[in-house]
Amino acid sequence: RRLVERHGVADLLLVSRRGPDAPGAAELRAELEAQGARVTVAACDVSDRTRLAALLAGHRVTAVVHAAAVLDDVTVEGMSAGRLDSVFAPKADAAWYLHELLPDATAFLMFSSVAGVLGNPGQGNYAAANAFLDALSAHRHARNLPAVSVAWGLWDTESGMSGTLSEADTARLGRAGIAPMSAEQGLEVFDAALTARDPLLVAATWDRAALRARAAAGELPPPLRGLVRAPRRTAGKGAEQATGTAGLAESLAHLAPDDARARLVDVVRAHVAAVLAHGAASGIGVDRSFSELGFDSLTAVELRNRLTTDTGLRLSPTLIFDHPTVEALADHLFHTLAPAAPSAEDTLRAALEQVAVMVAAANGDGDSIRDKLIAILQSGLETFGAAPTPRLRGRPSGTADAAERLSSASDEEIFALLDDRAKASPLRSSPERSEHGD
Repeated sequence: RRLVERHGVADLLLVSRRGPDAPGAAELRAELEAQGARVTVAACDVSDRTRLAALLAGHRVTAVVHAAAVLDDVTVEGMSAGRLDSVFAPKADAAWYLHELLPDATAFLMFSSVAGVLGNPGQGNYAAANAFLDALSAHRHARNLPAVSVAWGLWDTESGMSGTLSEADTARLGRAGIAPMSAEQGLEVFDAALTARDPLLVAATWDRAALRARAAAGELPPPLRGLVRAPRRTAGKGAEQATGTAGLAESLAHLAPDDARARLVDVVRAHVAAVLAHGAASGIGVDRSFSELGFDSLTAVELRNRLTTDTGLRLSPTLIFDHPTVEALADHLFHTLAPAAPSAEDTLRAALEQVAVMVAAANGDGDSIRDKLIAILQSGLETFGAAPTPRLRGRPSGTADAAERLSSASDEEIFALLDDRAKASPLRSSPERSEHGD
């Protein structure tokens, strides 16, 4: 429509796999012919060089607009030769055949994608095919042949490639900083591309807030770093990012086990809601499988990456398949992040160390406190099965009493008594002997 209405093109050859049988083809042809254009709608697999050559032989083609594309999103683990070919054939192969078969074309416009410029998770095949178009345009320029490759962003329309995107796909692009452009904005860029002198144009609308967020996280791709000012990264922030964000593990250490698990459930639900573009995390069922919630291999990787950033852990690519619900995943993170409970021995040692500090700071009351503690400890030993021992009093009333007590005391009690007496002895503060030897 734009070529006829704005640029006065009077003769069009419209080619697709289904040709006249494609949805809306008949209506489009009638509309264009009503405006005075001569329109031919042909069915042809443009990735088949022989068939494409036979089609072009019957027409005088002076300009090319190559917009064919196929999506077959898959992560690296699932990539295969077949999935590469299904995406490369209609885009890269067809572009090369048009380049070879139409050497005299006065215009050669190719529809590429920002995926080829920036990369996009799960679209390694699609990104590479579009990067080929960008390279072909540069190659044609080097040979003094006309060519422009337009790396399109997201269109705000339900038709074409944009119409195949889910809410989660659109949300992911938004977090990447790519905002939808209106159809009118896109058509104005198309007009400009027809006369552009550069081999590559990036046609996208950018979400500056999302770009700044990516810059702050150190995730902004180099080609976009001139669009926003990245915040200065201090050493403290760098260390924080290297060990996990917001001290999640540290915060769990101060919570009871049930509270820590609940905290991790909230964390996982929040990330699930963000990845799937759900309105509220509270609506995410903790016992529903991730596949039921709508996860695929691509969104699984994004969830894993978000949790890796949040926890500082190196998490497996098969994370959500190994732990298939929010509750199971939160429990896995709990056992990985939460510190192990201290042993009984460590707990007792820590308590004794704390009591020792308190006694040392008790000034003149240290002896009386120590005697009480000894009684408590002896009682505790008996509780755990130790043989009962005579209990020492804080101060002996006479020599006979002391001798009787010492004869029945254990080694530990004798050493404790000697320690108490040594601390109370005047010899500590005077070189002279006491009148009463110990």
